Amino acid sequence: MKSFSVHDIAVEVIRTAGRDKPADQALREVLKAMRELPPFDATAVSQAVFAYYRWHAWLRDERTVDARMRLSRRLAERFRANTIPYAELRAKAVPAWTSEVMDVSDDWVRSLQQEPTLWLRAKRGMSDAILQSLSGTDRGTLPEALVYTGETDLFKTPEFHAGEFEIQDIASQAVGWLCAPKPGETWWDTCAGEGGKLLHLSDLMQNKGLIWASDRAEWRLKTLKRRTARAKAFNYRAAVWDGSAKLPTKTKFDGVLVDAPCSGLGTWQRNPHARWTTTAKDVQELGEVQKRLLTNVAGSVKPGGKLIFAVCTLTRDETTNVVEHFNTTQPEFEPLPLPALEANGRTFGNAPTVTLWPQDLGGNGMFIAGWRRKKG
Repeated sequence: MKSFSVHDIAVEVIRTAGRDKPADQALREVLKAMRELPPFDATAVSQAVFAYYRWHAWLRDERTVDARMRLSRRLAERFRANTIPYAELRAKAVPAWTSEVMDVSDDWVRSLQQEPTLWLRAKRGMSDAILQSLSGTDRGTLPEALVYTGETDLFKTPEFHAGEFEIQDIASQAVGWLCAPKPGETWWDTCAGEGGKLLHLSDLMQNKGLIWASDRAEWRLKTLKRRTARAKAFNYRAAVWDGSAKLPTKTKFDGVLVDAPCSGLGTWQRNPHARWTTTAKDVQELGEVQKRLLTNVAGSVKPGGKLIFAVCTLTRDETTNVVEHFNTTQPEFEPLPLPALEANGRTFGNAPTVTLWPQDLGGNGMFIAGWRRKKG
């Protein structure tokens, strides 16, 4: 078998990636083809690829991918040593159009250039056991949240195969806590994807009640089926749904979660390639998609039930503007104060909308809003 260096593999990923193939997808495909690559080297490849895109705007004068990768490593070292002026970071770390669609703060820009944290979510009551059995784990700032800094391939650990934990960003974990589902309730995860938030909802519901899971992509629901089997989450049923007014069920729900498609600006620390492929037009178009989704599912909420809207973005068109539109067009709903979350010495929530910045919890940026359908 021909051997390849970490550098060579990272170069192959970068040459493959583009707007039609995000870097994280290219990375998965290349690493999947190299099953014999040690976990430590796979991590190093990922770090090299994402560092390249994190410092992308600094690299344009370099002619070759090799030279750009070397420069990205030097820039990362300078950033850790705090020798890059903030004005330079502000000018280059994000596209110029970003300031037109959201508030760009010093803390946010600095957070984008840091290496992301790998977060785990322990199954209810399992965090102490995982801390003991899985080296490289530490407690996070939310219940059952763990930080992982080890070098073991998590997907091969007995704890993972036993369904004792999931790999899930802490901001996504916060969404589950803010939904606050109760055992025995009926919920709908409308844009369930591969099931990360559904698994958390199921765990919070103690595997009791029922969760409908829908997504426009059938392959994602097949992945969800494998994940729920491993996690022993059986209180759900799945259906393909394209987001249209034709709903997959006539059920009325205690809670509906719309984890909507979005521009993903909140993930730009973890997924820096997206900074250079996302456009302001994407933001505007996705805001309209989100409004339609909320309108289409509103009638599925029981009187007295909850509607929760979540997006891993921070743009006005996809957050506050969507909320204002819903408040104006859906008089049968009223803003719902979300539960309070205590983390890093601060209180988040306790209001109808919550904005989590990457610098708040050390994870993705996330916007969450809640409504209750009025009774009668």
